[in-house]
Parts: sequence; C-alpha cells; structure tokens
Amino acid sequence: MADQVEAHYAGGGALADRIADSLRKAGKDLAGLKTADLATVDEFHIRGRKATLELAEHMKLSGAARVLDIGSGLGGPARTIAETYGCSVSGIDLTEAFCEAARALSDWVGLGHHVDFQQGDATDLPFPDDHFDAAMTIHVAMNIAAKDKLYSHAKRVLKPGGIFVAYDVLQGEGGDIVFPVPWAREPSISHLATPAEMTSLLTDAGFKILDVRDSTDESQQWFEDRLASLNASGPPPVSFQIFLGADFPAMTRNQVQNLKERRIRTVSFTCQA
Repeated sequence: MADQVEAHYAGGGALADRIADSLRKAGKDLAGLKTADLATVDEFHIRGRKATLELAEHMKLSGAARVLDIGSGLGGPARTIAETYGCSVSGIDLTEAFCEAARALSDWVGLGHHVDFQQGDATDLPFPDDHFDAAMTIHVAMNIAAKDKLYSHAKRVLKPGGIFVAYDVLQGEGGDIVFPVPWAREPSISHLATPAEMTSLLTDAGFKILDVRDSTDESQQWFEDRLASLNASGPPPVSFQIFLGADFPAMTRNQVQNLKERRIRTVSFTCQA
C-alpha cells in the first residue's frame, strides 16, 4: 500500500528539476526566488497558505519552537511557518521525491537553515518521545488506513501540553467519493474518516480536543475559483499538475462535485497532548 501511495505522488521523479524548468519558463530567476513565487505549487492542500496560517495561529508558536510537519509534501507549510514565526520545522513524508524537492525549494528561497525533510512513515515516526513543541498534519490521513498509529505517534513525539493540529479531508454524508481526486485515482489508497471517527481516534490517542472547525463551504468556493481559472486559461505555469499529471483538471472538477454534494468535508482539529 505504501508503494501505491508513493507511486501516486512521485510523478516520475526529478520533481525539483521539473519545478525549476517550469519556474524558468514562467520568467522566474531561481537566484532571486521568493516564497510567493511558489504559491501555486508548494502548499498542496485545500485553501493553501491561508489555511496553513490559520492552523499556525492555534499552535501558539515562538521563534524557539520545534515543529513537526507529518506528511510534509513539497514543504510549503513548513516554509510558511518557519518564515512567519522564525522557528525550526522538521518534515517527514513517505515520498522521497517530495522530500528531495522540498529541500531544493527551501534552499531556493533561503529557508534551508530553518527546515529539514526526511523520508519516513507517518505511522512509525523516527523521533524520540517528548521531542517537539507542536506538530501538524495537513491532508495526509486520507491515504492512511492505520490512523490510530498516526495519531498515537504524533502524541508520543510531542512534549506534554504541546499542540497538534490535524486538517484533513473527511468522509461526508453525501455518498461515495467521485474519483479521481488529488490523493487517489481510485478507492484502494483512499481511507477517509468521518468527523465522528476523527474525534474518537484523537481522543483514543490521548489528545484533548480544543477546537474543531469545518471549512467545507470555504473549500468548495476555493475549488470553484480554481476550476473557473482552469476553464478560462488552463493551469498556471507552475501547478500541482507537475506531479499529478494529466488527471489534474479532472481531479479539480471532481473536488467541486464532492464538496458541493458533501461527499467530502474539510475539517481541522486543534488538540493538546
């Protein structure tokens, strides 16, 4: 299953090179690149940087904080938080191609000294107990069947009182998912929990849930805006299509339908260890 998930996201390897080529074709100079130049590709989750900053507000971060990003992807959320708060962020992701690209993108924007990324399994975190001040996972658990292990390990590596934020796509009340979607082309690697199941999973892992926020309406509007842009002018020069391939427009259309019909919901949980 892990191999299937990694294959879904790997996109043929050499991801950093393909992103660099796309940036150059868009007229960007890698030597003078800013984080804003990566906005259309590096925050691979619904509502992008805005959602990341909302989550970060709940984490009560300082410049001395040590933060873990579980399922760090291309490193966008880690860089956003490191740049905004001046703290250090460690990312772990199942897909080595993502980790390699995350390191490269971080160096391009001068944040390599604040963030680090390694390949690893979110359900078996290679970190000691009580190690991080805060942790987050953004649009990751949809590919993980063993969510109990994911959340128990997140609890284990957090210091007592540390904040954990989980923002994911959850199973809605409107029926089965219409595929393909960004996290899966077919059902075998899609493992959505319901909001009620998430509550049980997090409390069973030992977390105290401090806040729950359903952002489904905003997520629907976000995808509708992107679909309108795709229909009008195609994907931007640098986009998720670099690693999702030709299915990307269909995934966007399906996400509008899935959200509109409440087949999925987007919900964030703020928890304390």
